[in-house]
Amino acid sequence: MGPLDRRRMPEAPLKLPVLIRTIRAARTQAEERELVQRESAVIRGAFRDDEASTRASNLAKLLYLHLLGYPAHFGQGLLQEENSAVQRHRATILACLTDLDPTVKRRALQLSFALVNSSNVRATVKELLGFLDTCAPDLKADCTSGIFLAAEKFAPNKRWHIDTILQVLTTAGSYVRDDAVPNVIHLIGGVQELHSYAVQQLYSALAQDLSQQPLVQVATWCIGEYGNLLLDSSCEEVEPKQVDPEEILSLLERVLQSHLSLPATRGYALTALMKLGTRLQGSDINRIRSLVSIYCSCHDIELQQRAVEYNALFRKYDHLRGSLLEKMPLVDKTGYSEEGCEKGQNEREDVAPSVLEVAPPGDRKQEESNQVSDLLDILGGPLDFPPSQPSTGAPVPEPFLDLLGDLKPPAASAPSGLAVYERDGLLIEFSMERPPLEPTLLLITATVSNTAPGDVTSFSLQVAVPKSFQVELLAPSSTTVPGQRGTPITQLIRVLNPRKVPLRMRLRLTYILPSGSLVQQIEEINSFPEAAWK
Repeated sequence: MGPLDRRRMPEAPLKLPVLIRTIRAARTQAEERELVQRESAVIRGAFRDDEASTRASNLAKLLYLHLLGYPAHFGQGLLQEENSAVQRHRATILACLTDLDPTVKRRALQLSFALVNSSNVRATVKELLGFLDTCAPDLKADCTSGIFLAAEKFAPNKRWHIDTILQVLTTAGSYVRDDAVPNVIHLIGGVQELHSYAVQQLYSALAQDLSQQPLVQVATWCIGEYGNLLLDSSCEEVEPKQVDPEEILSLLERVLQSHLSLPATRGYALTALMKLGTRLQGSDINRIRSLVSIYCSCHDIELQQRAVEYNALFRKYDHLRGSLLEKMPLVDKTGYSEEGCEKGQNEREDVAPSVLEVAPPGDRKQEESNQVSDLLDILGGPLDFPPSQPSTGAPVPEPFLDLLGDLKPPAASAPSGLAVYERDGLLIEFSMERPPLEPTLLLITATVSNTAPGDVTSFSLQVAVPKSFQVELLAPSSTTVPGQRGTPITQLIRVLNPRKVPLRMRLRLTYILPSGSLVQQIEEINSFPEAAWK
């Protein structure tokens, strides 16, 4: 009789401790799977026979198998019916969030969110916020999604809901989904009695940290809408801070000048300045006009257009500024009951959809298998694009598809000076720098030189990175690369890497040779040194 036969499980159901010991005794994965399948068959039989005496034990075993990563879908109807029995294991499931096995952690996280209800939402979310602060980067996105969804469904009151969302944005704002910002704004806008409290909290958070872009965007929006409440120092919820207009304008100027700020973030800041301008006067107005006018020549087209329009308001339509920049109207949102249950929950889901949703466990493998092909394609559209036209200003990206398809794993580290392209007499070198005060930001200066006799014209460099990064490509110093080792052209690339994972990049190059031939190349870079991202 072999080792497996000696440990083969009987048809009678095992108690949980015996099941755990038996599974741990398996010497191979195949042996473990066979043991799990046998016990699962016994549990299924007990479910079919409706054996009430073994339900609690079978539920516990189902939870254990789920934590190990095995499917337990056949027991979901019973899990819902016996919710009180499952809730008895909530503390154990939350404790599994500290397990060393990442699979157990992920399963425990999914189960924890499944067990949240109006009675335990405060305690459970408190545990999950602590987990969010220390968990691995690959779990942060799921954790933020689950907390947002739990708060949306079971928030005991409005202030708790706002506090929870702000804590998530402060702790892991870079990991929330793109729709988080408009939904949080929607939430705050609909709670008039907490406008002063929200803007006070957000102002303090913004002054301490500019790296969490969703937090910065929500904060600048609130300052623009409710900045007068900051100046009035009127807040019943907390002791108000004494803030003067110069401090607010200086903070928004920091947002505009920060290397971490995305174009969208700067757009929020410009709008906030304009809205504050309707409530300030004298030298403060002149300062706002000066800050806005700087971006009238910005290389980002959308930001430039916004600044030009705002500048026109000052010059031509100053009498309309007050009416055009009024506060946003209040959003009609259903309230919360004092007992901790939300009124009109079904209707609320139609009015304000959940800020974030956790992907179903069954989609996880598909999501991971598509991770490479699902990388950010900053340009979109077909790969067979028409020849590019010479650029006279900021390069306008041309559409093409799958710039990042089939990226390979990052190669070994390389020196900080990196040659990324050498062909047709062109040499492109990357020099990299990480600002000491902004460790998640990488500044790359691309230097393009030409050893060929003739000039290379209509030079265009476009960049794409995976979704876990944020990239901003500034305009090149010129679109003509002088021949015979003339003065090289330079272009700045800013890469934000909040998770500090290995950097991968795709370059799309377009240029015209002295012979008149159009060249289009796509290059893959996997050799960034560890110092560039770790």
